[in-house]
Amino acid sequence: MQTLLIFSHTYFKDSKVNKALLESAKDIQGLEIHNLNTLYPNGKIDKEAEITLLKNADKIIFQFPLFWFSTPSLLKEWQDEVLTGIAYGADSKMLKGKKFQIITTLGGAESSYDGHHGYDMKTLLSPLQSAFSYMGCEVLEPYCIFSANVENLNMSEYVGVLKG
Repeated sequence: MQTLLIFSHTYFKDSKVNKALLESAKDIQGLEIHNLNTLYPNGKIDKEAEITLLKNADKIIFQFPLFWFSTPSLLKEWQDEVLTGIAYGADSKMLKGKKFQIITTLGGAESSYDGHHGYDMKTLLSPLQSAFSYMGCEVLEPYCIFSANVENLNMSEYVGVLKG
């Protein structure tokens, strides 16, 4: 299985948790780590190159820290550019049958995202899951890393999600 991990982090250069996660995954066979922030520092996304990567993937993973209950801005820009290009182009069915999953890191405890502030994780992630479901993907359960810090990361569990 070819897995494409599309990663974004607005403050990647200062990241500790996501850098450690990506480092632990770099040698996984069949996994391509695609860091939008290092590839597109000016925010100009190469839509055609991105579509080619998606065509070759069996599984697509979005990995990002949850910022203000949403994705980092570059990942949202990627969605607008790339998914719109697919949905309304000749390749509108190209994602059908592929798997999609979210991996997200959160600074707060799991109890902070149980809905008592208004919305739970299922609701917060539903726009992404709905978009990929609409595109024909099989949407897998998200993997959320709560209270994320380098000391409490379960790297083997994370790698297992990537390989799964």
